[in-house]
Amino acid sequence: MQKIVVLHGTAHGIPSSECADRLRDLRSDVEVRHASSRREELELVRDATAVVGRDLRPELFEAAENLRLFACSSAGVGHLDLDAFRGRDIAVTNASGIHGPNIAEHVIGWILLITRRLDEGLRRQARREWRHFQAMGDLSGSRVCVVGLGAIGQAIVERLEGFGVETVGVRYTPEKGGPTDDVYGFEEIERALVGVDYLVLACPLSETTRGLIGADELATLPSDAVLINVGRGPLVDTDELVAALRGEDLYAAALDVTDPEPLPEDHPLWTLGNVYITPHNSGYTPEYWVRIADILARNIERVTDGGSYDDLENQVA
Repeated sequence: MQKIVVLHGTAHGIPSSECADRLRDLRSDVEVRHASSRREELELVRDATAVVGRDLRPELFEAAENLRLFACSSAGVGHLDLDAFRGRDIAVTNASGIHGPNIAEHVIGWILLITRRLDEGLRRQARREWRHFQAMGDLSGSRVCVVGLGAIGQAIVERLEGFGVETVGVRYTPEKGGPTDDVYGFEEIERALVGVDYLVLACPLSETTRGLIGADELATLPSDAVLINVGRGPLVDTDELVAALRGEDLYAAALDVTDPEPLPEDHPLWTLGNVYITPHNSGYTPEYWVRIADILARNIERVTDGGSYDDLENQVA
């Protein structure tokens, strides 16, 4: 029988015990244990065939003699020594894709708020002021550029389909195509930005994407365009962004991530009326551990049905 251990911890304030509960509901044919403390983790991993958690610290790695699969509970695995896992023939998967639905909804919420100026409606409501105001326009017929067509970018594009917009995608490998009407590579990003009403950044931070949106890119965008960043703060040159917003060369910016982060209290971005900020929480979802459990359950089914540990969903090693 497969023995799964869910390590002690929380994500977005939600205890990892929810992952164990979900796994028990999905897979009655496996033994699922949840470690209630770091000390108990060491005891439970000794005969585990699969472990769920953000990290597997050295003493756990050494103790887990029967381990075949480590299901990392984060999308990024840069903190893991993947070579060490490969050396022991332990498969590693990540949590890529679990944030797609909620981050996509966060983006759509911002687009609608800014387009229809719902924030102005809330301000007038607070003043008990019944006085009409004009919306920015209609979302229908606009052009939206999504940079990064991974799970999050794809989820954003899927949710835009019902609004009658034209979509443009930017990705590392444009030859793969994508769900957007057009697809460009990163070296062609200025071409992709021409005539764009909404620029959504949903790509990871790398040597290629650091400072991706600078003075030239912001100048390419129409002055009534909106920039939305749910990727990483350093994707954008913050000084150039502030200058564009102050000079009315950009209509607005909605930022879930900033550079620097956390954003200092005296930073000028806080003072601009055309900037919308959330504190890096678009990734929050009450379904976090449920979605991680769902991925692991599907992988356990693959292995149980005669598959190998070399062809798993979200496998990174």
